Amino acid sequence: MGLLLYLLIGPLEKTEPKIVVMKEPIKMIGVSMRTGMKTIYKDAAKLGKLYKEVKEQNLIRDKKEPWGFVAISKDFHGIDSWDYLMGDVVNKLDSIPKGLQAFEIPAMTCAVFPIRPKSKFSWGITIGRMKKYIFTEWLPGTGYESDSTIVGDFEYHDARSTGKKPEIDLYVPIKKRQPTTKIT
Repeated sequence: MGLLLYLLIGPLEKTEPKIVVMKEPIKMIGVSMRTGMKTIYKDAAKLGKLYKEVKEQNLIRDKKEPWGFVAISKDFHGIDSWDYLMGDVVNKLDSIPKGLQAFEIPAMTCAVFPIRPKSKFSWGITIGRMKKYIFTEWLPGTGYESDSTIVGDFEYHDARSTGKKPEIDLYVPIKKRQPTTKIT
């Protein structure tokens, strides 16, 4: 990593995650688009702008208190393509405004990693670096494997993400690694 980039975004905080069994699903209403490795940074900015416009119109009702927002990656086709959703956490999915999407993250077991970017401008690169660490270093060294059956991962933003030292949680669905059988 170049010195300038390092000064701007700082070192990656490789903390051990909390293993959490979610007690209830998380319901969201928001916007979505198809993205991929080559376009994710541009697409995330585009989707964020669209989400901001939806928020300004106050279209999403019955928001959960305290406030929460999720960014979800799901329906992967390799690393070339997946659905990326952004939206408010809501209590019910019974009133979905026209043009918006609803999605329910089921209750599941997740490894939860804190993301603490050095500045609000380094969110994307910090999240990307953490995902690379999780899938190439952390997971292979554990007794878990990714369980991307329904969701690949999701970011949970709350009041902590808007402060002077922003922080979010990155949830990665996991399951116990199945032992490999050797054929002799």
